[in-house]
Amino acid sequence: MSSVLFSCSTQFLEAMDSNVSEETQSETTAISNETNSGTEDDPKNLSAEPAEGNVGNSDDDDSKINESIDWDDVIDDISLKDREISLSDEEKMRLRAEAENIKERGNEQFRSGEFRESAVSYTLALRTCPISYPLNRSKLYSNRAAAKMKLGLSKSAIEDCSEALELDPTFVRALWRRAQLYESADKLDEALEDCKKILENDPSHREANIAIRRLPGLITERNEKLKTEMMSKLKDLGNLFLRPFGLSTDNFQVNQDSASGGYSINFKQSY
Repeated sequence: MSSVLFSCSTQFLEAMDSNVSEETQSETTAISNETNSGTEDDPKNLSAEPAEGNVGNSDDDDSKINESIDWDDVIDDISLKDREISLSDEEKMRLRAEAENIKERGNEQFRSGEFRESAVSYTLALRTCPISYPLNRSKLYSNRAAAKMKLGLSKSAIEDCSEALELDPTFVRALWRRAQLYESADKLDEALEDCKKILENDPSHREANIAIRRLPGLITERNEKLKTEMMSKLKDLGNLFLRPFGLSTDNFQVNQDSASGGYSINFKQSY
């Protein structure tokens, strides 16, 4: 089994060895290498997960990078479940250990700035680790999300964070990564919800405490902007229909009743 996994790993790394576009190279070069001081389950940092990386700008980045990389990150959970039926407990434990070794290789690649290669290693580890170890698999999905964040694959990174949280809903690191990604995609309400969940599990989380005070103002500002844009479009549409009658929306005054909260429309004749 080990030789087969090593062969698969080599094939995946060779497939990912194609040149990245100049745009992607400049993005990854600009990102400083970050490492964590340790993890909750490994204070000696022997299997430390990657630190949070810079967030990609838009879903367009995903399509641009996917065009230049032979990206294969599909995890077939059905096949993994079918495989696991015939595995003994000892074989499951051995596969989990192999997955952890592959994960550690991915961590080293991440710390070295080899983000594509680390993503491939985490993918191989996910294809190796048995389904019956959800917490291990949750960390692998979260790690792969971190690598994708570094590559600007925002949409795919969100999906990986969501997979990690399905396996471990209280995984604070995956929640924070997804909150960052949601905010970068202007999904501010979703980012705020993730920050609230973080503080339910870790009230002392510094970044989430800052974000939960900052995001409501951004949401209000965004909603006001959307409201203004919508009213402007409605006014343009109204003028289009009223123009043949020699009228415009300026002929109509909208008043709000402070008591009832309702609206009334008054007609004003232009001279």
